[in-house]
Amino acid sequence: MDTIASLFSFITTPVSWVIVQFHTVYGKIFGPDTGWAWGLSIVSLVILIRICLIPLFVKQIKSTRAMQTLQPEMKKIQERYKNDKQRQSEEMMKLYKETGTNPLSSCLPILAQSPFFFALYHVLNGIATGSTIGVINDSLLASARKAHIFGAPLAAKFTDGSSKVEALGASLTDVRVVTAVMIVLMSASQFYTQRQLMTKNVDTTVKTPFMQQQKMLMYVFPVMFAVFGINFPVGVLVYWLTTNVWTMGQQMYVIRNNPTPGSKAQAAYLERLTHHVTNHGKARKRSERTIIKAIVAKGRDRNEFERKFINGLNKAGLAAQADGSVVQSESQAAVETEDGASTSAAAPKRQQPKRQSKSQRQSGGVAASGGKAAGDAPSPEPTSLTKSDEPEDAKPAEPAKKQSGGGTRSKAQSGQRKGPQRPKSPSKK
Repeated sequence: MDTIASLFSFITTPVSWVIVQFHTVYGKIFGPDTGWAWGLSIVSLVILIRICLIPLFVKQIKSTRAMQTLQPEMKKIQERYKNDKQRQSEEMMKLYKETGTNPLSSCLPILAQSPFFFALYHVLNGIATGSTIGVINDSLLASARKAHIFGAPLAAKFTDGSSKVEALGASLTDVRVVTAVMIVLMSASQFYTQRQLMTKNVDTTVKTPFMQQQKMLMYVFPVMFAVFGINFPVGVLVYWLTTNVWTMGQQMYVIRNNPTPGSKAQAAYLERLTHHVTNHGKARKRSERTIIKAIVAKGRDRNEFERKFINGLNKAGLAAQADGSVVQSESQAAVETEDGASTSAAAPKRQQPKRQSKSQRQSGGVAASGGKAAGDAPSPEPTSLTKSDEPEDAKPAEPAKKQSGGGTRSKAQSGQRKGPQRPKSPSKK
């Protein structure tokens, strides 16, 4: 073990130095030999490491968003090769390579922490075995061996025997109870973090290998922590529990304020944003304007939740602009349809003509004929169908029509043509 620690002294020495610096500060408050001084030193180490990893976390978020933009292409590949899983996987990998995305980018923060975790493990193992490591000298080693966290020594493990635990000044029951509780909390926090990622912040409309990997990690990681946790010192359990709680809180913040498009978290976020913008009449925060700008830029590619958000603003008399701002609309804005097209909400609807009854149609026909139904019928006017180039003497005298209106109505009822009738051709004698 000393040989391995010496090989990795480039990381164990800085980690031990950071712990000693924090211990110096907390030792003045709680006492140098207390578990609070050493425990808070480990917690502060975790916070410092996670702050340094924030740029990597931002890169992880951007990579995840890039994966979301590929969802339509992934769906096409799935439909095209739905009966050939091997070809489907090959095409997916080809798409990842062409776009420069990595489906395993969510594991980057864990991989980046691994060297620090390894270094802390060896520092605490040196404390348990009574050997100095890094900048921890004999006096600091004796102080750390006296430190207890809820009755369990900092360097004790769940698998330690009673003799070893007694040498550290504790009881075996206290050690196993404390370590068991911490292992359960560590595994539960890891499971909850992965579960909220899968259930709230993933677009479930498209099934991808990335989602299957995340679902597998949701169950694999907690089991791994539970199995390997029994061999971790109490100090390492404090480290890992702290980093899990940090990850869980960080994930909750991202899901609430920057959700994945098409996920349940986005639906909840846009509902809150609609309520906030309609109450104030504008987008007050820069992050809100960024989200609105991205939604407006999508146009017809908006998902169901984004269309609902735009329509909600329109109904409130507001209009989202291309720069992410929201302004008052003078007239009711267009309401977006399912395919992304816009229809004016203020435009009058097209009125369909009312269907007339048979009697109304007949009376209309009579009225169109010049009022022949009541009163004397005037001589008919020549229609446009009458030939005008015939000589006057060639035109026969038209027979007199019945004066009574009943005859006209009877003709209309018998199915004859309404209105002015075309004169019959003259018969040759």
